[in-house]
Formats: sequence, C-alpha cells, structure tokens
Amino acid sequence: SLDLPFGTMGAGRGGKKAPISASCVRQVILVVTAFLLGCAAMASFIIARAHEEGISSSLGASSGGGGSSNRRSDDGGIGDGLRTTVVDAAHEDLPRGLPPLRPIPEVLQRQSILNSIPTPQSSILDGVRILVAIASFDFQQFIHLEEVLDGYMDMCAAGARVDVVVHETQPWSVATIDLMNTRLTCHNPSPNAGFTLTVSLRSPSMRLNLVDCHRTLFYNRLEDYDVFIFSEDDLRVTPKTVAAYLHETATVQQLVGGDMQRAAEFNVGIVRYEYNFPPDVVITDKTRHASLSTTRVYWEHSWHPPIPKSVDFVPQKELSDRYMHMQNHHQGMFIATRELLKAWRRKPGCEFDKVRKRPGMKNKPSQPIEGTQRVWMSSQMLHGNKHCNVQQVIPIENFGQLNVLHLPNKNYRRVGKKGRIGGNKEGAKENEFGDGTEVFEGPDPSLLQALYLHLEIRRRLPVVIDDPPKKYTGILMVDDIERDGGFNHQSADYKQRLVERLKAFQAYAARGGVMLESDMVDER
Repeated sequence: SLDLPFGTMGAGRGGKKAPISASCVRQVILVVTAFLLGCAAMASFIIARAHEEGISSSLGASSGGGGSSNRRSDDGGIGDGLRTTVVDAAHEDLPRGLPPLRPIPEVLQRQSILNSIPTPQSSILDGVRILVAIASFDFQQFIHLEEVLDGYMDMCAAGARVDVVVHETQPWSVATIDLMNTRLTCHNPSPNAGFTLTVSLRSPSMRLNLVDCHRTLFYNRLEDYDVFIFSEDDLRVTPKTVAAYLHETATVQQLVGGDMQRAAEFNVGIVRYEYNFPPDVVITDKTRHASLSTTRVYWEHSWHPPIPKSVDFVPQKELSDRYMHMQNHHQGMFIATRELLKAWRRKPGCEFDKVRKRPGMKNKPSQPIEGTQRVWMSSQMLHGNKHCNVQQVIPIENFGQLNVLHLPNKNYRRVGKKGRIGGNKEGAKENEFGDGTEVFEGPDPSLLQALYLHLEIRRRLPVVIDDPPKKYTGILMVDDIERDGGFNHQSADYKQRLVERLKAFQAYAARGGVMLESDMVDER
C-alpha cells in the first residue's frame, strides 16, 4: 500500500482513514508559518525598494536630470544643481554632464523629520535680509577680504539673505572672479536665504573718501533690508556677531520700555581684537612655544586701570547694570537696523544719511581733530557727543560675542611706540613705517597657490558652454566710476587695464560665467 504523509488525502485498507498524529499537525503549522513569514519579508523588501527608486526618480526629474548652476536665480536667489566649468569655444570634444547624485535614504528621512517639526524659525538669522558695504581700496588687503567674505557666506548658511557690495578702485581679473564664484555659493535650501556679491568700481582719486560710498547705498535701499553693516575690509564678522547684535538690540528696546525713540539713543557696539604674538618672533616649529603666552588683546583700549579709563559702565540708569561702553569708541565698522537708520536720519544734529567731511582744525582743516575720514564714518559721527551722540552699548555678559578679529594682526605692535597709545613715556621707540621699497625673503616657491590650482583644474576639466548660454548669476563687477577731473589724472596703464578687464568680465558673464583660455591668467 502507499503511505500518504499527512493521513488526510487517502484511505487505508478496507476504506478506513488513517489517524492524524499530533506531530503531523505541528509540522503543517511550522511549514505554513515559515511560508507566510517569507512572503511578508519579500513584500517588505519590494515595497521599500520601490519607494527608494521613486524618490530617486522624482529628484532626478526635479533637477532636470543633470547639473545646473547653483548660484543666484533670476530674482537674486540661489539655484540648485552642479555648476558648469570652463571650455574654449572652439573645443570639439565636449564632456558629458555629471549624472545626478543618488539620494541617501537616511538623510532624506532625517530631513523629512526636521521639516515636520513646527517651529517659526530655525535661528535668529533665518530670513533676515542683510546689506553689507565694504570699503576695500586695492589688492593690498585682498588676503583679508577673502576671509571677510567667508564670514558673510556663513550668515547665508545660518539662514540669512546677504547682499555684499565691495567698493573697490581696482578691477578684478576674470580668473579671480571665477575662483571666488566657486567659494561664494550658498547651499542653504531655504527660499529666504541667499548670497550675492557686487564689486562696485570707484575712481582711485576718492582715496580715503571711499568709505563714504556706503551711506548713500544704505539709505537708497532702506526699505529692502532689515540689517545694514558697514565695515573695513579686514574685520572678520561672523553669524555669531550679527545674532548677538540682534539679541542685544531687542534687549535694549525692552529695557527702555519699548520706547523706540528712546531705544534709538543706543546702538550695540563692536570691539576689535588681535593676538599679541611676540613682536620680534616668527612662529615656526622652533618657536611655537612662544604662543603659550599669546592671547586676545584690545590694543585700542590700553589705558590703566581698564575700568574706568578704557571701559566704563554706560551712564544711563536703565542699562548701567547690564551694558558697558569703550572710552575709545572707534570700531572700524557699525551694524544698524532699518529702524535705527531712520531714527538717526531724523535726529536733530545727526542727519546720519548725509555724508560729511570729518572735523579738522580751525586754522588747518586738512589736519583731523577727531580721527580720519574712515574713523569718522565708521564710529565718530555716530557716537561722538558733538554729533549724533548715540550711546555705544556692549553687553557685560556677552562681551566676547561682540568682538571681531582684526585680521592684519599688526596694530598691537604700535602700542608703546612714540605717537601711539602708551608711547608718551621716556625712551619709547619710534613707530616705523614702510615706503614700499622693502625687500622680503619669499616663501618656498613649491607652495600650491589657490588661484594657480583653480586654473589648472579648469584646464584639465574643460567645461561645456551651453547653447544658448545660461543666465549668469555669479559675482557682478559694475562700473560706478565718475569720469571727473580726479579720474582723468589717473595713469594710462590704469585706464587701459580698467577697460580691458571690464570688457573681459562682460564677455565672461555673457557666456554664462565660462572662462576662455585667454582669461586664465594667474593674477588678481
């Protein structure tokens, strides 16, 4: 006879059914359970895989299946995608664009969770519109300007919308602009964040009055921004600086009972600092231990005892237990809100919107009595008690958050020298100045320089020129030079370089921000 395994699908001899054992029942249950679990696992895998592929497809479609310029959009916003690089217009073998980046499910999931959290804003800078004006006469301080611009880029990463205008007398080369375009791309996806840079060319004949240009700019764009920053080109301002300014400005308004007119009598100030490396030592592997005693120093405030000769509590009773001010209120910059700029324009004796020459001696106007024009425009007009008389306030508890690094790190060396702070003592050394003829030992020529590397990359990876070219959304360089008598006295070499570089930039922008071989010159 044929023995059937489960005893339910046949009969034994004589037509009787075989009995079903308990072990057979257990085997059936185990087999069925294993089968169902396997089906469930396979279904979960298929669903997850399909979901992941769906996300990838949708992202690929939204990016157009390739790279697009991650710069400002038509209205000044930041676009998405990959930036195109350089190619000679006559190049025949144009490389294909890079494939779209594959999404990482864990990052997408985390971003989805963060987006679902109800919050009015992610930071105090989120969506704040900031207009920055920087006075930068020529390329002598360009190494510092690079760091300064990085600081303002960080504000975009923190959620702010930052537009920077550099008032400059020397036209930038296309190579320099292309290099800076690769650095100044803000990847914050928020529609309220962004970064732009405009190089506004002015005549070298303006000299120290280059610092005046920001005032008209600010008041012409008063309704377009929330915060305004004027700065020299060597002060490292960070998101922390502006966040602290906004926090303390709001606190001052609360402490004066919300009276906006009264609040406009104060402005949160800035203190510059340097590091006091030994003046006669260059830090190397051999001398690095010399930095053990190096620390931050406020070289402009070196009178003793420091309280009250360098720093004192503000005299106004409602703020005196929380705020201090510097006896020397020169800052090299200022920050202001739109409301404060309006109030200072209306204030009798202030008229902050009007550019004025710094005060000079009665019998010799060329000799300043309250600092140079840059001191006047950044600090003295605002805080001087004979002028706007706005009280500088710096928070006691957050004092260090309103400190900014003076990047040249050289002025502390002046302290104690003749004609400088602390230099009235017997035996003080002379403060020596250079005349431009000094010769220095250069660094090792094998050091890889940023612009050189940038041009090498551009040559090795020639770039597609779109047809028609994409709209250029990178750094702008505009000709704001007044062709007056001062400009007419500039050298023929300067005028020729100005024309050539403006023409080269306009062609570069017309190609969508793509360099030609003729642009790849290793110079600023």
